[in-house]
Amino acid sequence: MEHTKILLDENEMPTRWYNILADFPEPLAPPLNPATREPIKPSELEPIFAKELIKQEMSSEKYIDIPQDILEIYKLWRPSPLYRAHRLEKALGTPAKIYYKNESVSPAGSHKPNTAIAQAYYNMKEGTERITTETGAGQWGSALSLSCNYFDIECKVYMVRSSFYQKPYRKSLINLWGANVIPSPSNETQFGRMILEKYPDTSGSLGIAISEAIEEAALNDNTKYALGSVLNHTCLHQTVIGLEAQKQFEKTEDFPDIVIGCCGGGSNLAGISLPYIRDNIAGKTDTRIIAVEPSACPSLTSGKYDYDFGDMAQMTPLLKMYTLGSEFIPPAIHAGGLRYHGASPIVSKLVADGLMEATAYHQVEIFDAAVTFARSEGIAPAPESAHAIKCAIDEALKCKQTGEEKTILFNLSGHGHFDMASYDMYFSGKLSNE
Repeated sequence: MEHTKILLDENEMPTRWYNILADFPEPLAPPLNPATREPIKPSELEPIFAKELIKQEMSSEKYIDIPQDILEIYKLWRPSPLYRAHRLEKALGTPAKIYYKNESVSPAGSHKPNTAIAQAYYNMKEGTERITTETGAGQWGSALSLSCNYFDIECKVYMVRSSFYQKPYRKSLINLWGANVIPSPSNETQFGRMILEKYPDTSGSLGIAISEAIEEAALNDNTKYALGSVLNHTCLHQTVIGLEAQKQFEKTEDFPDIVIGCCGGGSNLAGISLPYIRDNIAGKTDTRIIAVEPSACPSLTSGKYDYDFGDMAQMTPLLKMYTLGSEFIPPAIHAGGLRYHGASPIVSKLVADGLMEATAYHQVEIFDAAVTFARSEGIAPAPESAHAIKCAIDEALKCKQTGEEKTILFNLSGHGHFDMASYDMYFSGKLSNE
């Protein structure tokens, strides 16, 4: 009998995160101090990050143990199910086998708690009283709010203005778990006030919201900052996704020929793909890895591979990444979590080295794919996840043309229950094809 859900028991959960930095053929370009252009010292990051997270950011250890306290909270939704998309395959008439790792089952409805729990835990261990952060679509903000609630840490979220008003119930969820959320740019920081004066009608950007969150953290001794994507330690924590998927595929007769993830900063893409890239680097497999981004914010497909700031105010270290420029403000597309000017240094290097492919889609066509998926599999996907779905459908239709029976895996990084206004706009024909 062919299964629809491939499940793991709690005792089969990964107990270590995988660190791809240990397996890169050559080292990742280091973050630079913007004043000196020299590699940044760990001590220079301590005003805004927990020390253990800085250690993980720069670690070359291949595996890092997951603390038991984190594993106990992970058990609320992990291991997450791997689904065989039988009904989608039938709807497409493809010989391809399509699987998806369902990260929408977490309490916050996305993959983000995988790193939010870890970041809140390490901050708690070091006595942090407050954490500031940014959020695009609200998935990260809600995940960090949930996590800070568990560890009794005050949380403040700067939410990109366009998403703050597009997705009001994300704001409600953040409040439900005890955090404060405000639209960015705001009047609560010097940089926010400057942006509002210069661009009073701006839709905001993650680069702006990051600047506001870092400014507040830097000015308060009891406050640290947490980032939901891009950085090495966020990608590290997300590898539980791919490690679980590999164990789940061991229970089937299949192995993925193609692994797909949507990409903004790059953390959920890294989470599903890095364990497979590990095996590719070792020569064990030859799995295609595809990053999918919005045409409105195409850092990997149209950006420059160079050192750039992670925020608009240029307060972060310089990171070597594919970037559209730290001052880039993308259109207010509904995939708010993908509206970031740069990509993770890890993901960027994988693309630059030819270990990962990248493609981009317009907004309307990804909603076409989301509707096809929802009407076959029954799950309403987040607009971010719909990018991966669109690519998976395209690859499956190529198999329909060639007759190949490839196995396709994509990461369903979040559900779209808070995004129904964007679906309403799609059905009314009001979505632009940015």
